[in-house]
Amino acid sequence: MHSTLPVQQEDPKQSGPSPAPSATEARPEGAGRSRLAALDGLRLFAALMVVAYHYMAFGSGVWGRPSAEAFPSAHVPASYGWLGVQLFFLISGFVICMSCWGKGVGQFAVSRVTRLFPAYWFAVLAVTLVVYVWPTVNEAPRLRDAAVNLTMLQSPLGVDPVDGVYWTLWIEMRFYLLFALVVWKGLTYQRAVGFCVIWAFAAAIARAVNEPVLDQILLPDDCWYFIAGIAFYLMYRFRPNAVLWLIVAGSFVIAQKDLQAAQSRAEGHMGHQVPQWPTAVIVALFFLALMAIALGWTRRLQWRWLTTAGVLTYPLYLLHERMGWLVIKHTADFVPRFVLLPLLVLTMLLAAWLVHRYVERPLARALGRGLRRAMTEIKAG
Repeated sequence: MHSTLPVQQEDPKQSGPSPAPSATEARPEGAGRSRLAALDGLRLFAALMVVAYHYMAFGSGVWGRPSAEAFPSAHVPASYGWLGVQLFFLISGFVICMSCWGKGVGQFAVSRVTRLFPAYWFAVLAVTLVVYVWPTVNEAPRLRDAAVNLTMLQSPLGVDPVDGVYWTLWIEMRFYLLFALVVWKGLTYQRAVGFCVIWAFAAAIARAVNEPVLDQILLPDDCWYFIAGIAFYLMYRFRPNAVLWLIVAGSFVIAQKDLQAAQSRAEGHMGHQVPQWPTAVIVALFFLALMAIALGWTRRLQWRWLTTAGVLTYPLYLLHERMGWLVIKHTADFVPRFVLLPLLVLTMLLAAWLVHRYVERPLARALGRGLRRAMTEIKAG
């Protein structure tokens, strides 16, 4: 499963073109300029949902028995952890719109590349090495397939991912490419709203005509979360109104319609079934959580550890699945599972911090300098 996540908050500046209608006036100067710590905490929560799903509900067989036997009670809530990806997509719509305000398409491209690739390159190489040395849970990837994974284009090229969670990155990349069209023209309130409405109707048409090319471009199964996230950010920046509430409500209703099929796919991976109604309730809670952030109800939540939680999310997501399964496979017979599981999660969180501190940050800075210099040379040429 991801999502997710690979987005980075930046302080929303009251800069760039502003909308004319008084109904969409921006909030007073200074409102919402602080980092949204609640959003950081929500991102880590989404990642931990996915971790729980892979460690306690997924049918990997690493515990030597079905997950329902290994975790008679805990496997049921963990079975809904796949919904963390939907939460990632919802947050992504919010944060990408926030991060792009006042930026050109070149700045947007540099910010996305420097955010997505440094930790991802390390994770691909690390997972490939570990699975190659200890191929006890998953078959070691071929080196040429691992090399293709470094481009993040393995899904459209028909190459197996080094780690199963990487499938969501292709969805995120397509969202970025679509949103770049708005950034290219200059991101304004009117253009963001128009983008949401046009994308929603185009995705519905793509679903109706059942055209694979349109499905690849318009993401008719997943776009509703991104669209709702954008609308929530516009509420946060410019205050809510009827149009934005209609966009959110429509996205929620359509997303709910598709949840049954998505749950069936997740149950196929788990090897067991769970009730349907909690899925609908959990997604509703996701929307309510973003609504609380958009309306400013969480502004007082500024605990510093939430910011740390946010930066751990992406490395944790990239590293946890196959490396975690390998640890479980080799230690589950010697360490009680309710001791092993929290120790494993803490170890993965520590690994995520180390990757962020010693790989992601320095490599992102160097890559950003190189890309910005290249952009300047391209413009000058």
